Amino acid sequence: MRYGVLGTGEVGRALAGRLVELGHEVTLGSRTADNPVAREWATAAASRARAGTFAEAAEAGELVINAVSGQVALDALRAAGAAHLDGKVLVDVCNPLSFEGGLPRLDPVESDSMGERIQRAFPGARVVKALNTVDFRVMTDPGRVPGEHHLFVCGESTAAKEQTRALLGDFGWPAARVLDLGGIGAARALEMYLPLWLQLARALGHEDFNIEVRQAG
Repeated sequence: MRYGVLGTGEVGRALAGRLVELGHEVTLGSRTADNPVAREWATAAASRARAGTFAEAAEAGELVINAVSGQVALDALRAAGAAHLDGKVLVDVCNPLSFEGGLPRLDPVESDSMGERIQRAFPGARVVKALNTVDFRVMTDPGRVPGEHHLFVCGESTAAKEQTRALLGDFGWPAARVLDLGGIGAARALEMYLPLWLQLARALGHEDFNIEVRQAG
């Protein structure tokens, strides 16, 4: 399968690298075609990996992953182009975090979410919020954390969520450990979890953790 991954940071490179290892063709997208980080990644990864602009990555991918910072996500997706996103599953991994005075701040928060904003801005895309509640290393290697811990997905398209579940399964997440929270409005809750995640990481001294949902009975 062909994937377009937007973003050359740790998250984008981790997801893109794992997809290449799984045998997929991946275009890692950035603002400029000559981005040195993307070019270095593509050279080191494999023949199935290449670097390009946001637009080139979105056009090449049958499924597109948004792995840029939440603060610049809409700009990056506009650069990718609505025509290159229409009809495709767009997995949104970003969190709208900023740090003011050393404390994490979400924008938007509570009455909106970045997942919803992306869906409104690109109504032709089938947006699924996923993977934003764990460290980038756990995203593609859930075995780093022992136990039956969980991921969450939300979005308006059932078919898009099923396609995302298949992607997560390739990463090692069994279907039973991926919980569907409903429509894209649930992205508010997923994004608001991040300040707690940051506090837990500070308290534990590492990022190899996740949460497990248990039901009575």
